[in-house]
Order: sequence, then C-alpha cells, then structure tokens
Amino acid sequence: MSGHSKWKTNKGKKGIADAKRGATFTKIIKELTVVARDGGGNPDSNPRLRAIMQKAKEANMPSDNVKMAIKRGTGELPGVVYEAVMYEAYGPGGVAILIDSLTDNKNRSTAELRNIVSKRGGNMAGAGSVSWMFTQKGYVSVPKETIKEDELMNIVLDAGAEDMKHEDNMYEIYTSVQDLEKVKQALQDKGIKWEDAELTMIPSSTVKVSGNEAKQVLGLIEALEDHDDVQQVYANFDIPDEIMNEVASEE
Repeated sequence: MSGHSKWKTNKGKKGIADAKRGATFTKIIKELTVVARDGGGNPDSNPRLRAIMQKAKEANMPSDNVKMAIKRGTGELPGVVYEAVMYEAYGPGGVAILIDSLTDNKNRSTAELRNIVSKRGGNMAGAGSVSWMFTQKGYVSVPKETIKEDELMNIVLDAGAEDMKHEDNMYEIYTSVQDLEKVKQALQDKGIKWEDAELTMIPSSTVKVSGNEAKQVLGLIEALEDHDDVQQVYANFDIPDEIMNEVASEE
C-alpha cells in the first residue's frame, strides 16, 4: 500500500469526529456543486457525480444537503462559484505534495496554504514542479478477509483493472480513470465490499522519511487536509508503519 493511502486508512479507522464532520460535509458539498456544474445533475449520465453522492452517503450526509448542492451546481438555486486550483509543494525531506482545492477566493487560499506549508518546514513550488511525478488512477482497496486473491484478481481484471497488489490486510486495485466505475460495478455485482474507492494521484517514485522528519510530514499533510478549501492532498512519502500508527493514535 502506498504510504499516503495507508495513512488515510489508519486515520479512517478512527472514524470521523463530530468536530470534523461539519468540515467533511463542507468539502463534499463543494465537490457536488462543481461536479454538477461541469457534468450535469443526473448521476446516471455523470459518473463523477455518482461517485461523490456515494461519498456523501458513506459520510451520512443528509439527502437534502446533497440535493441542494447539486441544484446550486446546475443553476436551479443561487450559490457560490468555486474554482478548482491544484497547488504544488515540497514538504520536509523533499516529499512532493499536490494540494487539490476548490475555492471562491484564490488569493486568500494561496496565502493561507503558503503559510501552512512554510510554517511546517515546506515550501510552495511552481506549476509543473511536482505534478509530473503523479498520474491520475482509479484506486480500490478490498479487505483480504472478504475474498480469495485469485478470485478477486479474475473479477477485477475482467472488468478492466490494470493492476492488483496486496499488503498487510488489504488488496489494492488500480484502474484507468475511465474504468474505475466498471471495476466498482463488477465488485458490487459479486457482493464484494470495498474499504475505499476513488480517483487518486499515484506517484511514480517515493521518498523515504523517518524520525522527526516523518512526523513533520504527517503534521503538514494533516494541517493541509484540515483547511476548508482543500479537497485532497497527495504525497509521495514512504514512512515506516510504526511512525504512522504512532501519529494516528496521538490524534
């Protein structure tokens, strides 16, 4: 499992604290609005919208909130116009970081994110400095106790998956952007439940960091993810499991 994926999984097992649930809803609402604006409000013809609606369901977001966000995106209700901005940065130890954001004020977001990065030992980078290291892929993780490896591999490869790996207690399935929904549907048809399923950015190489530097990296990632305008953070760190578990348990 890639370092960042494992970090997200460790945090996810703790559940969403009440204090963070509102922030999670805000991020999903922004995403629903933008995806509905770009691809329409019908989930049957807009697979990205369908995926975000599933995320909202998993987060226990009220259905009325989902409907209103979609209507703001399609123009049926008035709403804020959000701009998608991808920031690039380097963290402690030379870790490459992509910061995927949706904002109604780019100047404010840029200043606030630059402050977060610099205070935690990193620096913002110019366009293209980091993004070339990452490729967008579909990603699905399935608990090992759910199914045998050979059986799962046959199902996902037949559905168009590009690769499948396993580490610890999880299978990791990688797809093209276009085939993620096909693979999810194939798993659903077989009654196989996944832990995580999303479009993500996969690094071509990783950077090993340890000790205090590793804790600094995780602290920076956490601070960025807590910002209201940040939807996702992607990084190419490789941090020992014991440090990730220690930091996750401290929160």
